[in-house]
Amino acid sequence: MDLTIGIVGFGARAGIWREAHRPGEGSRITAVCDLAERARADARDALPGVLVTDSLDELLASGVDAVMVLTPDDTHATVAIRALEAGVAVFCEKPLAIDLADADAVLETARRTGSRLYVGHNMRHMPVVALMRRLILEGRIGEVKAIWCRHFVGNGGDYYFKDWHADRRRTTGLLLQKGAHDLDVIHWLAGAYSDRVAAMGSLSVYGGINDRRDRSDERMFDWFSLDNWPPTALTGLNPVVDVEDVSMVNLHLTNGVLASYQQCHFTPDYWRNYTIIGTEGRIENLGDTAGTTVALWNRRHQGAAEPDETFLVPEVADAGHEGADALLVAEFLRFVRDGGLTETSPVAAREAVAAGILATESLRGDGSALAVPPLADDLVEYFARGQVEASVAR
Repeated sequence: MDLTIGIVGFGARAGIWREAHRPGEGSRITAVCDLAERARADARDALPGVLVTDSLDELLASGVDAVMVLTPDDTHATVAIRALEAGVAVFCEKPLAIDLADADAVLETARRTGSRLYVGHNMRHMPVVALMRRLILEGRIGEVKAIWCRHFVGNGGDYYFKDWHADRRRTTGLLLQKGAHDLDVIHWLAGAYSDRVAAMGSLSVYGGINDRRDRSDERMFDWFSLDNWPPTALTGLNPVVDVEDVSMVNLHLTNGVLASYQQCHFTPDYWRNYTIIGTEGRIENLGDTAGTTVALWNRRHQGAAEPDETFLVPEVADAGHEGADALLVAEFLRFVRDGGLTETSPVAAREAVAAGILATESLRGDGSALAVPPLADDLVEYFARGQVEASVAR
C-alpha cells in the first residue's frame, strides 16, 4: 500500500514532490497546504485530485502518513512540531530552525511523541560529497586534521536578495540559511561537531542597491537570469536587505579538527570547493558536478604538483542537486516505512544550526570565538539509536 504524503509549502523547494509522488510504487502525495493562492493553484495544476488547502489542521486531519515541511525557514520549527504532535512522520527541509531553542524543541518533540523526524540535508547524498567521504573513510589521507570550504555563490543576488531570504528576521543570516549545508558537510567529513566558532562578515554589495520592491507574489524563477550582472546592477531587491553577502567563519571541532568556511554572494561562478587535509595527504574537489574530479595528493612534492590520483564524480539519476534529491526522498520514505538509521541526522542538523547561529552572532559582534552549546545527552542518545527509546532498544 502506498504511503500517503502531505506537502506543506508549495514554493521553490516543492519540486521534490516528484520524487515522493509515485502512485502504485510505494508513495503518493494526497494533500498540499500553502497560505498563498498562487501556490495552491500550482499544486492543483501539478497534482489533480489531491486535497489542496490553506489549513495545516485540515491537512493533518486528512490521514497522511508523513508530511514534508518545505515552507520558509522561519516556519520550519512551528510546522514540524505541529505535525510531530499529530503523530505524523516529518521531513523538515534544512535548516531545521533559525533559532537554537526552536531546533532543540523540534528534537525534544520528536523524542516525546515518538514521531519520526528526518531533516533534508541533501548534500550528504551529493556524489561529490559521498566520494570525498568514501576516500576519507578508506584512510586515503590518514586522519583528518583540517577542512577548508570556499563557497562561490554566483547566483546569490537572484537567489537570496530579492525575497524573504534577505531579511534576517526570516533567516537569521545566510551563514545559517545557505551555510547550513556546508557546515553539516564539514562536520560529516571531519567526524565531529563544532564547539567554538569565530566569524567576520559584511553586507558589502547589495546593501548599497536602493532599487527595492515587494516580490511576495513572485517566484525566484520569475526574475532569475544569468544576464543579471554585474551584482551592482541588480534591481528589484527585497525591501529589507540586512543579511551579509560575504562571510567567513573559523571552526574548532570537538575532535580537534580545525575548519573554515567562506561564502560570497557576488562571485561570477557558482560552486563549492572543499580541501580536506589529513596526516597522510589531502583531497580537493575540482568542480562539484558529474564529470568533474576529486584530486588526491599523498606523496611529497616540490611546489605545485599534479594530483597523485584523480577520481571522477559519477553521473547519477536525473534529479535535482546532482541526483541528491531523489536519494534524499527515497531514504526518507524508507525511514517512514521501516525506521532505522539514515545518512542524514536530526542531531547533525541541529549542530549545523548551532554553528551557523553562533557564527552569525560572532560576526555581528566583535568576531570573538563563541562556544557552541551542546545538545542534551539524552537527545543525542535517542537519535543515535534510530529514534527508539532505550527501553525498547534493549
